[in-house]
Amino acid sequence: MLSPAAIAWLEFSLCAALIAVAGTRLSRYGDVIADKTGLGGAWIGLALMATVTSLPELVTGVSAVALADAPDIAVGNVLGACMINLTMIVILDLLQREESIYSRASQGHILSAGFGIIMAGFVGFSVLFSQHGEAMSLYYVGAYSPLLLLLYAVAMRSLFRYERRQRAAAVEERVERYPDITLRDALIRYALAASVVVAAGLWLPYVGRDIAQAMAWQETFVGTLFIAFATTLPEIVVTVSALRIGALDLAVSNLLGSNLFNLVIIAIDDFAYLKGPLLSHVSSLHAVSALSVVMMSGVAVVGLFYRPQTRLFRTVGWTSLLLLSLYFLNVFFLYLYGG
Repeated sequence: MLSPAAIAWLEFSLCAALIAVAGTRLSRYGDVIADKTGLGGAWIGLALMATVTSLPELVTGVSAVALADAPDIAVGNVLGACMINLTMIVILDLLQREESIYSRASQGHILSAGFGIIMAGFVGFSVLFSQHGEAMSLYYVGAYSPLLLLLYAVAMRSLFRYERRQRAAAVEERVERYPDITLRDALIRYALAASVVVAAGLWLPYVGRDIAQAMAWQETFVGTLFIAFATTLPEIVVTVSALRIGALDLAVSNLLGSNLFNLVIIAIDDFAYLKGPLLSHVSSLHAVSALSVVMMSGVAVVGLFYRPQTRLFRTVGWTSLLLLSLYFLNVFFLYLYGG
């Protein structure tokens, strides 16, 4: 007879496996759809892929607040996913054996990271303000949610304009990359993969709550560490796959672009949470996670701008070590005060 803790961990493993497999298919057929409709390589194509790989975070967050009544898991999932995405840069640096990724990646990623700093900082400020003051709200939605949506719109518009300027002088010949797959087949397979991700995402908050109860952990810790890892599996798979085919900039932009969409999910979750402003009903420890995202994004900006060449013991650079240290520092802090 399995214990409740064992059953909860088995369910978590199954959810993670489903999201990893279906998330990979989502990314592939999302790219096929972008290519077939002529969106590949353009801003809309990038926005589509960011939405695709962040679908588990979106579904899990809405499920957590609307069905499972677990707001801490929803917010912890978003901020934890952002930190894991930034930590993935360390893995890229380790796998890129020839030279540091900071010296090879485009400096245009600084713009995405900069907007990530602004949005994560705003989320952290909103958490503290909501916990220690009278939260401003529009009906049941926090006033910060429309502002988050506005920041995201400004970020995407600025990124589109930057990319358009960069490509203004280039003439790109369109080559069909998936001649053996029709648009109809891609749409059907995309929908099937999305349904699996949706089902696993709806299940995850309940699993996270069971783990928290069985292990006597707070939902803040479980959502930020374990649920966030499960929902970021598509980003991890897509990023490593992009690096293997030599598309380093695609790998980095996938991580930083997903962070922007992840942060706006907090606003979407707020609209789905009917008990009042979302950030007024969560732990103030989330402000620490938001601050960690700000610091980690800042480290990435410094690395991309300074382009350090030094690699410690021929593995990773000091920038990657600092990113990894900040991630584990946040995990340790949450374990001490939220575990």
